[in-house]
Amino acid sequence: MGKKICSRCIYDETVPNITFDDTGVCNYCKMIDGLQAEYKTGTPEGEQEFMRLVQEMKAVGKGKKYDCVIGLSGGTDSCYLLHLAVKEWGLRPLAANYDNHWASDAALQNMEKVAGKLGVPIYRYQVDEAEANDIFKAFLKAGVPELDGPTDIALTEVLYRAADDNGIKYILDGHSFKTEGVSPLGIMYIDGKYIDVIRRQFGKIKPKTFPNMMMGAFLKWTIFKKLKRIRPLWYIGYSKEKAREFLQKEYGWQYYGGHHLENKMTAFHHSIYHPQRFGIDQRNNSLSASVRSGFMSREAALEEYAKPPYVEANLVETFKKRLQLTDVEYDQLMTAPKKYFWDYETYKKTFERMRPLFYVLYKAHLVPKSFYLKYCFPLPLPKIN
Repeated sequence: MGKKICSRCIYDETVPNITFDDTGVCNYCKMIDGLQAEYKTGTPEGEQEFMRLVQEMKAVGKGKKYDCVIGLSGGTDSCYLLHLAVKEWGLRPLAANYDNHWASDAALQNMEKVAGKLGVPIYRYQVDEAEANDIFKAFLKAGVPELDGPTDIALTEVLYRAADDNGIKYILDGHSFKTEGVSPLGIMYIDGKYIDVIRRQFGKIKPKTFPNMMMGAFLKWTIFKKLKRIRPLWYIGYSKEKAREFLQKEYGWQYYGGHHLENKMTAFHHSIYHPQRFGIDQRNNSLSASVRSGFMSREAALEEYAKPPYVEANLVETFKKRLQLTDVEYDQLMTAPKKYFWDYETYKKTFERMRPLFYVLYKAHLVPKSFYLKYCFPLPLPKIN
């Protein structure tokens, strides 16, 4: 018998902590329905609420050089969000970029093209390359799935620093649950303590420039500084395909081959490390989102998902060379016993105890709702194949 698959998207029974109702619809589809209902995504009501937030940003930023920070990676969502902020909403953004030295040439050029034409300055934070690679290598040695997880924490910390350094109270990010979905709950996790523990146990370099976010910094940004994080694409209608076509025509923007592929470490993480090391293919997130949103038929998504992930030429060799791994070391690390976040110290239990506080923070736009849902509730440990 084949795997049980959601009757609405393409998540199957191997997805962590998945359940199905009597009609075969999975709990993740219902989670997305809940977000859609709460944020009224793509409806006049949703767009009206977002425009209220735009006016709030303008009022708070009046007399200042900038009224928001936007994270910029060179990918579709962040570049298009920067365009919308300037051209459609009349905001005065500061773009912020965390450079871990793994960005593709196309992504670097895209940032310059879009920000340059819009006249938006870029706040660049470049971590020491040896430090960044030492942390990546430490996660590889730790045997956990979150190889590229430190990038997510570092980027978030850089956005907060960029906002605080420039007296800005609002951070916009380009996540869209309509096109990206929400990652399944249970196996993937990341926080500052987790990074610090892995780095201390498996790393060789004491970091001086890596922008980790420990609990004190997180509480400083959210509670004391009250820096708000807004996700515009949770409110407004959005098509990634149309955005991509527009950026190519208007800015000479270049496509880099697929979701998450604008950065070579992220590309290795999603195209090679997850599928080969853990049997995880996160393309099902965006493909399921496209099916739920009507951008793609379920049959077409299943057909696409059955194909192997795209892997650019020489990506494995680049990874081994950058992390100074021999062929033997690489093979050993890719086949070593698997570990997960519950095998190491993290803030997970602390976040669960602080759930009432984080509920208030998410309602006040001080943390994303996805953080509240994914980090603040106990989860049964998933079955590991």
